Amino acid sequence: MNGRPEIHGNLGSKLRMRRHQTGSFRHRSGAVAVTSAAPHVRDSMNLRGIMTRMLVALGPCLFMAFYNSGYQANVALAKLGTTDLPGWRGALLGALRIGFEPSNIGACVVHGALYVLPILFVALITGGLWESLFAVVRKRPQIEGVVVTAVLFTLILPPAAPLWQVALGISFGIVIGKEIFGGTGKNFLNPALTSLVFLHFAYPSEMAGDPIWSGVAGYSGTTIFNMVAAGGVDVIGHAGIGWWQSFLGRIQGALGVTSTLACLLGAAVLLYTRVASWRVMAGVMIGLVATASLCNWAGAGAAPILSLPWYWHFTLGSFAFGMVFMATDPVTGAATDAGRWVYGLLIGFMVVLVRVANPVHPDGVMLAILLGNVFAPLIDYGVIWANTRRRALRGA
Repeated sequence: MNGRPEIHGNLGSKLRMRRHQTGSFRHRSGAVAVTSAAPHVRDSMNLRGIMTRMLVALGPCLFMAFYNSGYQANVALAKLGTTDLPGWRGALLGALRIGFEPSNIGACVVHGALYVLPILFVALITGGLWESLFAVVRKRPQIEGVVVTAVLFTLILPPAAPLWQVALGISFGIVIGKEIFGGTGKNFLNPALTSLVFLHFAYPSEMAGDPIWSGVAGYSGTTIFNMVAAGGVDVIGHAGIGWWQSFLGRIQGALGVTSTLACLLGAAVLLYTRVASWRVMAGVMIGLVATASLCNWAGAGAAPILSLPWYWHFTLGSFAFGMVFMATDPVTGAATDAGRWVYGLLIGFMVVLVRVANPVHPDGVMLAILLGNVFAPLIDYGVIWANTRRRALRGA
């Protein structure tokens, strides 16, 4: 939190009071006064401010979603040897005379927007309707958090995601992942991740596999994870994909998660505004490096995926996006400083473990973060218990 908190009550500003252990206030003369209204902690950063900063931090990833989606689609059309894109997207681009040149940044951005905007629109409208319904039933103001949830959910979807599945997924995430627990601030699972995992298990063929990443019917590009699983790290280079290309984000993947650079720019915004915890990010990174290095040492000569270095793990899949925007969720993550370290280390460890042990879900980031969400309360409980125990022994 930023700013200096002030405690406001109805005791009068002239009385010099101190908080009693029971929660009441004691005047310096010894008299006890109890507030008739709850004190409130005011701070310069409210929920709207946090959501605004989140949207600003997501700006680079949103731009890359536009550009890279269009770039991958234009590359696919070039490899197919055609500029005839069927459907309304092709008709609109033809009417605008945009073209399908992969080297044209403007053409890629406009083409990519035709994949991103419909998904984002459906997520915003559907999520907003559910939020409005629960706000009316519970007689509380509608919270702006649904906008951030819709943007996050959009950016972790493939370009070819059917719109009816987008509506169904965001509905599951908002209702089952958040509202049944009481709404924003009371949920223990990230609603955007809950939406994605629901779609992965309910409709695996539409959420996984090679054909879903380009958005162009009839084109299938092998993902990097499948390349590594088939022949190791050397296959990536043979396919013409370098580490810097992966870092910048010009590879196939979900709409807004491919660019590690864009995610790091967002991380700088979140850390500067103190919206996200640097301990969580550092813990996730350390967990990834340590576990990947251990797999490289222990799995030498075994499965090819075990030889994938940590710096490739760092830029592949949705790792950077999950580390910056999902793991740092203050509601579903650990709240204690020591707990944030443990929480981050657990996520980094689980990301590599899922990637090397579960070929069905080769990315592993979202599942690892949800697992961290489940264990976050237990981690905080353990930290508090250890601190209480240590102080009791010190005072004995």
